[in-house]
Amino acid sequence: MANRGDDVKQALLFDLDGTLVDSDSDHLVAFQKVFAPLGVNLDRAQYASHIMGASNTMIGERFLPHLTPERRAEVLDAKAAELLEYAEAAGLPCAVVTNAPRANAEKVLEAIGLAARLRIVVIGGELVRAKPDPLPYLTGLELTGASAEASVAFEDSLSGVRAAAAAGIAVVGLTTGLTEERLVAAGAAFAVEDFADRRIYELIEARRGESRK
Repeated sequence: MANRGDDVKQALLFDLDGTLVDSDSDHLVAFQKVFAPLGVNLDRAQYASHIMGASNTMIGERFLPHLTPERRAEVLDAKAAELLEYAEAAGLPCAVVTNAPRANAEKVLEAIGLAARLRIVVIGGELVRAKPDPLPYLTGLELTGASAEASVAFEDSLSGVRAAAAAGIAVVGLTTGLTEERLVAAGAAFAVEDFADRRIYELIEARRGESRK
């Protein structure tokens, strides 16, 4: 529970596919962007043969052997690591809210090195109603002990954005598959390319402040 002495109960809730982990061509582009500054050129064949389905440890050993294991982890977790570290420092619980089967979700989280940080996983199919119904997000709020008015969700799909918004949660869209215009029209506050966008932190602080009123 995110209780830091100010009675504000705030959580960050993440969709999985397309949000915490990119898919197909978007995932390839993400790895190319991460590897290029390190002098590693990655093509589609290499991605298909050596990255799809591989763990971050295996990927780092193959493509970043010149870096320390610690630095490899930093590079491969860069997309969400900074935000999760911020949440941990601020005492904000985090959860995954997905319609993916539990076995798939757990495997993906393990593969991208985030299973230890994201232990609360809400599976839509295990509930009476999945997304686009708000129930999965309401369940996420219940499990984290957070309030909707203080919390922030991250989604890449229209059904996911609608589910989180219907639960009363501010939504940040991820433009991995849809345009910002479509995500905002569905209910997102705004949309970003990745978790490095500073507007995310501004929104989190703003929601915290509004919930105190």
